[in-house]
Amino acid sequence: MTTHPSTSRHLDIIAALFVAILVISNIASSAKIVDLGISFFTIPLVFDGGTLLFPLVYVLGDVLTEVYGFKTTRRVIWTGFAVMVLAAFVFFLLGVLPAESYWEAEAGGAAYNAILGGMSYGGIVIASLAAYLAGEFSNAAILSKIKEKMKGRLLWVRTISSSLIGQLLDTMIFVLIASAAGVFGWEIFWSLVLTNYILKCSIEIVITPVTYKIVRFLKSQNNNME
Repeated sequence: MTTHPSTSRHLDIIAALFVAILVISNIASSAKIVDLGISFFTIPLVFDGGTLLFPLVYVLGDVLTEVYGFKTTRRVIWTGFAVMVLAAFVFFLLGVLPAESYWEAEAGGAAYNAILGGMSYGGIVIASLAAYLAGEFSNAAILSKIKEKMKGRLLWVRTISSSLIGQLLDTMIFVLIASAAGVFGWEIFWSLVLTNYILKCSIEIVITPVTYKIVRFLKSQNNNME
């Protein structure tokens, strides 16, 4: 599907939001692990900070695929990939540059590495990029295939079905690689996998009515432009 100017209204806004949320959520993942004191049987339900925002990447991915097609979505995904690499390089460069004395005394390299080390030294970035590519591409591809099979009907079935698979791949790969890289401790591996997956899927299911409204709005706007 080739996206022409007459059918790409608001595409720039959706793509910009997609990339921004992707980068912000990965910085948040590196910055903090959240523990609300809730457990699932004996498994503490802890999650990384990016989990609160990251599901919106899948919501926007569903919108992009549904309205603009898989080829356009793939282009936006690769743009997000490139921006993630750029962000990692900038944080790495900041980490190796000499620090000003007052900043070093007040904050210091140790604090910088503790908060942004996962971003700047590759652990969280490699985990995120691998998980992001596997999860988002599978989500977009599955959504596109189901759309063809169902002839464009029952959007909620398509978005939720594709996301359940995409989020599972994303969560498992992300936590596995990040744990292997030393970003997360192995002792919270299953806690992170379980909580991240439940939260990501729950957020996306809850926001499904909003996804419907956005898709309908964009399709109506694009049809009016044709």
